Amino acid sequence: MASLEMQGAYDLTNAKIDELISSAQVGNYAIGIISQKTNKFVVKYVGRSETDLNARLKQHVGKHPKFKFSFAASPHEAFEKVCRNFHDFGGIKKLFNNVHPTPPADSGWKCPCCDRLG
Repeated sequence: MASLEMQGAYDLTNAKIDELISSAQVGNYAIGIISQKTNKFVVKYVGRSETDLNARLKQHVGKHPKFKFSFAASPHEAFEKVCRNFHDFGGIKKLFNNVHPTPPADSGWKCPCCDRLG
């Protein structure tokens, strides 16, 4: 079974984000809901921030009720993790993500799951 390897699920509010995540931290996140049937977190969207996870999560406030997150040691680590999460949880067929995660311009990084470049 796929695992996000993230903390949560937490209410997706500005106050909760500020409580848990300081600015200028690199990391990954998942947005979702708690299933009424199973009482488990259901992933709806996966993402990352290479510079400020706090600010990136706040862009989703009001759109979804719950989030999970993890910190990353580097932007490259965050990119590889978001790619794994994207593939593990169904890609564009099951997630609200419209496109495959893209690496930073001119990085040359490839997806660790499908070898795709940005």
